[in-house]
Amino acid sequence: MKKCLGAFGYLYFTDICLHMAANTAPILHNPIEYLKGVGPLRADLLKKELQIFTFADLLQLYPNRHIDKTRVSTIGSITPTTDYIQVAGRLIDYQIIGDGRGKRMVAILKDATGSLELAWFQGIGWAQKNLLIGTEYLVFGKTGFFNGRPQIVHPEIEVFAPFKAEGKAFLEPVYPATEKLKARGLNGRQIGKLTEALLQLLPKTEIPENLPAQLVSRLGLVSRYEALVHIHFPPSIAAYQAAVHRLKFEELFVAQIRLNLIRLQRQKHSRGVVFEKVGTLFTDFYNHHLPFALTNAQKRVLKEIRTDTGRGHQMNRLLQGDVGSGKTIVALLSMLLAVDNGYQSCIMAPTEILAQQHFNGLSALLHQLPINIQLLTGSTKTKERKLILEGLHNGSTHMIIGTHALIEDVVQFHQLGLVVVDEQHRFGVAQRAKLWKKAAIPPHILVMTATPIPRTLAMTAYGDLDYSVMDELPPGRQPVLTVHRNEMARASVMTFIRAEIEKGRQAYIIYPLIEESEKLSYEDLMQGYEQVKSYFPEPKYLISMVHGKQPADIKETNMQRFVKGETQIMVSTTVIEVGVNVPNASVMVIESSEKFGLSQLHQLRGRVGRGNEQSFCILLTGSKISKEGQERIHTMCATNNGFLIAEKDLELRGPGDIEGTRQSGALNFKIASIVDDKAILELAKAEAEALLEADLALDLPQNLPLKLFLQSQKGKTGWSKIS
Repeated sequence: MKKCLGAFGYLYFTDICLHMAANTAPILHNPIEYLKGVGPLRADLLKKELQIFTFADLLQLYPNRHIDKTRVSTIGSITPTTDYIQVAGRLIDYQIIGDGRGKRMVAILKDATGSLELAWFQGIGWAQKNLLIGTEYLVFGKTGFFNGRPQIVHPEIEVFAPFKAEGKAFLEPVYPATEKLKARGLNGRQIGKLTEALLQLLPKTEIPENLPAQLVSRLGLVSRYEALVHIHFPPSIAAYQAAVHRLKFEELFVAQIRLNLIRLQRQKHSRGVVFEKVGTLFTDFYNHHLPFALTNAQKRVLKEIRTDTGRGHQMNRLLQGDVGSGKTIVALLSMLLAVDNGYQSCIMAPTEILAQQHFNGLSALLHQLPINIQLLTGSTKTKERKLILEGLHNGSTHMIIGTHALIEDVVQFHQLGLVVVDEQHRFGVAQRAKLWKKAAIPPHILVMTATPIPRTLAMTAYGDLDYSVMDELPPGRQPVLTVHRNEMARASVMTFIRAEIEKGRQAYIIYPLIEESEKLSYEDLMQGYEQVKSYFPEPKYLISMVHGKQPADIKETNMQRFVKGETQIMVSTTVIEVGVNVPNASVMVIESSEKFGLSQLHQLRGRVGRGNEQSFCILLTGSKISKEGQERIHTMCATNNGFLIAEKDLELRGPGDIEGTRQSGALNFKIASIVDDKAILELAKAEAEALLEADLALDLPQNLPLKLFLQSQKGKTGWSKIS
């Protein structure tokens, strides 16, 4: 049988192999409308609401939870702290209230201990038709209180019958269901009945094993068939837990196999330019112009980069380090390595301010070396742009710093050897991909981020990259002291800023950017600016203001006045989130900090604490903060460790879809969680690496089930190859 590995590491086989994969489970490939109890109308709803198109899709719709059918609570036991509950009682009354969008049905369920209100805002027709006064019902749902009375909105409800344990699991599955499905009589329990009917059709041969038998046996995993049956209808809690463990491991293991295939194939087959030597430019700069001694972490990363770039394969390395850990100097030394070997390099930054700062800083460091370094942004004048483009094309320009202007088609390099992407999360995946195509042999890639990535996310989302961690800060840095104050303490905060200014220090005051309304953001900033001026009147105090609506030259002038110490206070939006380096600034005040994400708060805090004096970050909030907002504020005050903060951010926000182009929300796992299942992820990663090391092409007979399963999965775009 012919075999090959595709461009992005996915497995492709001959028509024979395709035929084999297509026929391993013919029943599961049936359209969902063919299942008894579904039909065309329900099938259309299942497709639109839950993306269930086939029997296999229904089988992989895992229940949200299970209900112990033997456990029926009393209505009188419901308290404000009660979450979900199952009760039984007699329906004594219902009425339709309101009309139009305000129309609702309210019913009263009564048992010996009290009464419970049931409410429907959708599916009223179904409820009115099917519910009978005087009938006893079993009701399940999330409780709440309305006008002091317990209530369940859109309950799951069925005629009550005393539970009989013979031949049936006592843990009944409850599935996700939308209001449109409920209106068609497809609530979570009804979907469970469809799943039960499906499982009765499936012998073991219809759910083949997809993991190597030796692996399943060695790790003590239940079979795939048993896992899929027991995830829905477990005979015991232990059986359910074993099924969950098996399916979580399977998801994470398959994901690691995919990512490792990409990484290993890149390392084995991808061409890359060779940096053969450490030349005179690198050596001269290191020995005579380096302004400070490198940390051990910086030295370690440089050694890794030196090894990567000398192998003849494309480097694809993620460099993650906390704010102030010195990533830029590592990038510069890597770029000097490229120049020593006859190659050009570039840094792509997300904002003009950051690109300008990189350019100014690197130019100052390199001014005694024969290096031609240029800056290209959207604000570059036409005449200057033409000269820069010519220099890139003929090779006289060695290094270029730029924004997304670098990815424009007119930008052509003579011999691009190294691409550095700073703050990569600010660029779209497709944007970054355009840079890789600007050289005949793909350039080496160094991706830098000052927002540390949790190891679990890096293992899962960046498994196809090699990654380095710089977790060591330069000596002499003091941790920033972070405190939370509400708006009632504003006067005392301003008094504190005044005291710091009297010591010769400077301060930032940051206002949130309201993405939905640039106008509102601008108005909030201007009001804040006027308020700050009332506390710090001119001419005794001077204030810089920077925001996104300013022309680039004015923005740069205002920024430079603060950098040079000509103004004591910088009032700004988050345009200064990254890249601004003012060692004399000792106070960061973040207004409405409950509106910021954790990573953004940490980035902003990183603008202070760059000198040798104690620095402070003050998180100002309103009086009402959401529970999640409170968690973010607490995390910021509790630690300066960017990696711990990133773990919490991952827990609160989700990691994004790294295999695709979406960069927020949850990864496409049906059951596994890279936050909660770290131990399983560690195991899956180790097992995937060991298997591929022994059998990269998955040729061994025991790996054929895995090979067929990988091929049968829906194809990906291959974006995960782009760092």
